Amino acid sequence: MTTYGQLYGSFLKIGMFTLGGGYAMIPLMEREVVDKRQWLSQQEFMDAMAIAQSMPGIFAVNMATHVGFKQRGALGAVCAVLGNIAVPIGIIVILAMFFRSFADNRVVESIFKGIRPAVVALIAAPVFNMARTAGVKWQNAWIPIAAALLVWLWGVSPIAIIALAVIGGIIFARIKTINNK
Repeated sequence: MTTYGQLYGSFLKIGMFTLGGGYAMIPLMEREVVDKRQWLSQQEFMDAMAIAQSMPGIFAVNMATHVGFKQRGALGAVCAVLGNIAVPIGIIVILAMFFRSFADNRVVESIFKGIRPAVVALIAAPVFNMARTAGVKWQNAWIPIAAALLVWLWGVSPIAIIALAVIGGIIFARIKTINNK
């Protein structure tokens, strides 16, 4: 049986070694929760990610809450969340205390600029894995690309994109059902 300490320790490690926020921690979280600990199956992990993304709040906290609750109930969720946020909160507090003294430091600025490509790669990797698991193929890859371009280049609201996707999904499912009869 999973212990509270294992939940705290696993999510402490995830929070400690992640740069770039919730989406950048997906590969580490997947390795820990699915591959190593087997707390969730691959499909459960994908479903939990979909729910965590659609819920208000911080993605990483939503994931930690789900995994912790599934393993040990409400106290398990609290342990997982506390582990997940302990290091980032500590870092934020330390940075806030000393920010004025190094905000304009060229070395610090260069370090943050150097980290950016790594963060992009950390976010891109799970996107491709999620696309593969969700069944996105080259034939239908134009859909997320078009959605990203509509938001980025033309300022279309992501809510409008989601609404159109829902309507398109419903229409597609109905057409497919009619054709299969």
